[in-house]
Amino acid sequence: MPANLPPQYYVLDREFKKERDPFERLRLAKELLTMMPKHKGTDKLQAEMKAKIALLRKETEGGGSKKHGVRRVDPYSHFDKEGAGQIVLIGPPNSGKSSILDAMTNCNPPIGDYPYTTRYPMAGMTMYQSVPLQLIDTPPISEETFENYIPNLIRQADISIIVVDVSDVDYEDQLKVFFSRLDEKKIVLCHKIPDEIEDARFCYKKAILAAHKYLDENGEEGLAKLKELYKEFVIVPTSILDDDAMENLKAAIYKMLGIMKVFTKKVGHEPDFNDPVILPIGGTVEEAAYVLHKDFALKLQYAKLWGEGRFEGQKVKNNYVLADGDIIEFHI
Repeated sequence: MPANLPPQYYVLDREFKKERDPFERLRLAKELLTMMPKHKGTDKLQAEMKAKIALLRKETEGGGSKKHGVRRVDPYSHFDKEGAGQIVLIGPPNSGKSSILDAMTNCNPPIGDYPYTTRYPMAGMTMYQSVPLQLIDTPPISEETFENYIPNLIRQADISIIVVDVSDVDYEDQLKVFFSRLDEKKIVLCHKIPDEIEDARFCYKKAILAAHKYLDENGEEGLAKLKELYKEFVIVPTSILDDDAMENLKAAIYKMLGIMKVFTKKVGHEPDFNDPVILPIGGTVEEAAYVLHKDFALKLQYAKLWGEGRFEGQKVKNNYVLADGDIIEFHI
């Protein structure tokens, strides 16, 4: 039986064979498998691609040995995800990425008034309304430098924060170079990932523009110009001198992640506001119970609910859709 592969498959297959980055090869292999028609004519092809995916997973996770053709990848190419979302800070030289990491986490990254202070990526945790978020600072992207592990960090992260020093009169040219370098790696940063991606060679990732140092000299003018140039992005003015601005950045991250927090309480006890259950927007009572424990979800009969616009202690079924900030009391 003929495979009847679509034309896009052959284009993507050529990219897969040329690509040397194991993380990108893994992404492309998954796309190729998805693109294959599922019938007897592609059974062998599917099996071969699944074997390649398994090998690439082992390679990117650092497992295996050279004896079996598996090598370890750059240790900076991957950070284990922690918290409710992984956010990578990227941008031109000296834009303020490290100062944002320093202001929002307990990390102490090297910070200087000169370009290329950051030589290696660094991760730290921050909190937004009791929700933990992971931030990763990275070296700059410019004409002169683009570390080979940065594209992998962008592809793996949930969101990118493009940090722009809007007080720098040359930032427009720096951003053109920045986006051009990403385009070389077939990475497209956008506010919303398209429902249909015409060219599977490109990786689309959600991003926010941080208009940093907007309180510095020329900052207000730079912010206004950024809003005019990049209308398609969410733009958040930021400054380490403005605590509210940094909270606004956290709020924008939380919103773009598309998640919500719900709190639990035991019968006869006060709610636990320190360790919320994180769900995608539209999550149900049953899904919240499943996060706690699979067996617990199977035994769940109903729940009581407290929250804005709710009846206090309202009894709800397992398929009830929750809202951000709800308090749940499970009954089994």
